[in-house]
Amino acid sequence: QHLAHHDVAVVAVSHAPLAEFQAFKRRMGWKFDWVSSAGCDFNYDFGVTARAEDVAAGKATYNYEKTDGSEEELPGLSVFYRNDAGEIFHTYSTYARGLDMLVGAYNYLDLTPKGRNEDE
Repeated sequence: QHLAHHDVAVVAVSHAPLAEFQAFKRRMGWKFDWVSSAGCDFNYDFGVTARAEDVAAGKATYNYEKTDGSEEELPGLSVFYRNDAGEIFHTYSTYARGLDMLVGAYNYLDLTPKGRNEDE
């Protein structure tokens, strides 16, 4: 509700078909908008999904650069603006570590002596 007072909406987009995650959303009691991009190029256009053949050929990209990873689905966040004429503009995207501020636990771990303790 608070975001709506600032003309902001949050929508989660998953590449999976809607039916595959709606039961999970209900079970968790989540109220945010969560839609499916199955059957369209949205995830590919914004660089969070790579086609299997691109991954196999070493041509996949993530965060606007070539990746040697084997994942076809990776996280990302994009921001859009709709003007009074209804035109929609892509204004910002972030990936990988750029998403860290959205995971509250990381903020606490970063304050501790061992931090995230990611070294094996």
